[in-house]
Amino acid sequence: MDKIIIFKGILKKYGGHTALQDIDASVGRGETIVLCGPSGSGKSTLLRTVNRLEPVDAGTILVNGVNIHDRSVNLNRFRSDIGFIAQSFNLFANYNVIDNVTLGLRRIRGLDRHEAEERARVQLKRLNVENLAQKFPDQLSGGQQQRVAIARALAMQPSIMLLDEPTSALDPELVSEVVNAMKDLASQGMTMLCVTHEMGFARQAADRVWFLDQGRLIQDLDSENFFNNNSNDRVRRFLNQISIQ
Repeated sequence: MDKIIIFKGILKKYGGHTALQDIDASVGRGETIVLCGPSGSGKSTLLRTVNRLEPVDAGTILVNGVNIHDRSVNLNRFRSDIGFIAQSFNLFANYNVIDNVTLGLRRIRGLDRHEAEERARVQLKRLNVENLAQKFPDQLSGGQQQRVAIARALAMQPSIMLLDEPTSALDPELVSEVVNAMKDLASQGMTMLCVTHEMGFARQAADRVWFLDQGRLIQDLDSENFFNNNSNDRVRRFLNQISIQ
């Protein structure tokens, strides 16, 4: 399988605290990887190294065969090819939905308004929020805002989607809206790295599950073996403490 992301010997420190250590892993094109583990294990930090929101202290990250820390990398262009969805929806409050989704298409991709809106509406329809195109963020539920944020990222036609606990800021009854959208992306072959506590999503949609603990990647297994045949005592304790649906 074509490796779209490769981590080699990643080390990340915050002062005297080691957040990531000896991370060696790779992601195949079209794979869905779920990162899990206890709080403070380094999941979100590792995710954010992929688009250089977090610098590393040692090691190499290759994305589409390019060393992302090479001085020749145009950071804005590089990031425009990686969709990033966080807990906070990060929609622009003074723009309606369609303008939120088309802004990057027009300013970064250089599309005219008509072409940008056509592309935006395809993704809004895909996420079942096309009818909200003229509404403003404060008129939307949290689940709707998050789906608009996902549509905005997809409209840029990224090669990779990074999702950092995208459901954690949502009321429980809204979580399923976003989880269903994530499942749809996974089923359509989008390359995804997702930090989430939604182990039901991991069981159903992940190709592989990475378990991190104290900054180390201690397990990388396919979903079936991770949940049903796991012999690692540390991981089994973690799974026993969480709810899996």
